[in-house]
Amino acid sequence: MPKRFNTAGPCLIEDHYMLPSEERLPQVRDLIEDGSFFVVHAPRQVGKTTLMRNLSRQLTAEGKYAALTTSLESFMEGGAETVMPQLLKNLSWESEYFLPAECQPPPVAEFTENPLIALKSYLSAWSAAIDRPLVLFLDEADSVTGSVLLSLLRQLRDGYTARPRPFPQSVALIGLKDVRDYKIQIRPETETLGTASPFNIKVESLTMGYFSPAEVTRLLHQHTQESGQLFKPNAIEEINRQTGGQPWLVNALAAQLTTHYNAIVKDRAVPVEQVHVLVAKERLIERRDTHLDSLVSHLHEKRIKRVIEPILTGDVPAGDTTYDEDFAYLKDLGLVTVEGGLRRIANPIYSEIISRVLIHFVQTSIPELPVECARKDGTLDMMGLIEGFLEFWRENGEILLRGMSYQEAAPHLVFMGYLQRVVNGGRVDREFALGTRRADLVVHYGTAQKEVIELKLAQAPKAVARGTRQVSEYAKRLGLKKGYLILFDREAVTPWEERGEVEEVDVDGVTVVVVRA
Repeated sequence: MPKRFNTAGPCLIEDHYMLPSEERLPQVRDLIEDGSFFVVHAPRQVGKTTLMRNLSRQLTAEGKYAALTTSLESFMEGGAETVMPQLLKNLSWESEYFLPAECQPPPVAEFTENPLIALKSYLSAWSAAIDRPLVLFLDEADSVTGSVLLSLLRQLRDGYTARPRPFPQSVALIGLKDVRDYKIQIRPETETLGTASPFNIKVESLTMGYFSPAEVTRLLHQHTQESGQLFKPNAIEEINRQTGGQPWLVNALAAQLTTHYNAIVKDRAVPVEQVHVLVAKERLIERRDTHLDSLVSHLHEKRIKRVIEPILTGDVPAGDTTYDEDFAYLKDLGLVTVEGGLRRIANPIYSEIISRVLIHFVQTSIPELPVECARKDGTLDMMGLIEGFLEFWRENGEILLRGMSYQEAAPHLVFMGYLQRVVNGGRVDREFALGTRRADLVVHYGTAQKEVIELKLAQAPKAVARGTRQVSEYAKRLGLKKGYLILFDREAVTPWEERGEVEEVDVDGVTVVVVRA
């Protein structure tokens, strides 16, 4: 079977295109050699499980260690008295398949009587019984909570501090969060380890980054070597831009382009171009695979909304002391990032999916467009679009705003919902960043038409001057002579039926159409 780009489960060297796992976290081997206990945390679907499984197999095959990766995801429910015996049985079952006969653990039965020391006793006896140092990688460690988490961490700590008595040479906790965040799941407050951290024996917390542009190129080149099919430079650049190097997205786009059963470019003699990438991106967004769906399924949760909403509007959260903590939480989930000093949604694909989820309600509220915006020559009538939106806004805006959970971003979302409905068949690129006080949209329509639109909340006295200058600068970067600034004033006393003043101003040779909605 030819190799393919993988989007489901850990990568297998024999089946999938993949970068050498150990290259992504070269420090791990040194930590193991030093006998360290450590943490690896990163967002979902970036390659943590692939790395640890491949590394454990490699370490075992080299003959120096008995290394095993096991997942704790199945042990989310029940108390320590139930979970600990199950965990020992799972370790025994995994070892039977992945470790040689001389590295097998002792029988489980004699260690299950006291769950509060079962894991420590089992790992100690196992370490004493084999001739190699034992290395253990506990995947999905942060899925365990409460008394089970407390017992797990306490037993690992006790075994570590009792060395040189037999115990694993190295243990790694693998998950979404750094171990410092595990403690918030331990309740009641009286159940603590009596330390600042529930795993204060860790030497290091490592995190896995996304692919660099060079790594994306290397991964795609593997397909070229295997099949002869080229990725044009503009296609590689677009894959990097759309994904930000997020490993699952890179593989998902590449699979949709080349190895998926419904691949866009099946003919290996046809090179992959930028236009193909944009089609693949759209299919991915519309399909909303499990990974993408899980990212946006909690958008209306309070702490997620608290981070995402000001990014959509470009505002700065005023006096919100929990914002940094919530942002760090979303960063651990992979939803947001910091780029060029600005806090943003992690990549354009996530940004597009989040936007579409939030504007879906608006799109479905428009039975028919009040103004036809598509001209016979295949271009988009932007002033017709603006006029149609203003008519829709005057008639429905007040009601729509009342029904939206993202209240501060609601005007932006209503416009984007309307725009998405109008440019069906075209494309909208969105740019959001905390502190910019705006949302930038670029509409691509037909073969060559591009239009710049800036959305802005108009409370600030200098909103018009600042906004027109920003539109002018953005339009110039794209080689355009015209742009649009849409100002939403939530404090306006103008009756809804009278809103919609439009004027044109010249800013450094660019005509900026200012719309007060």
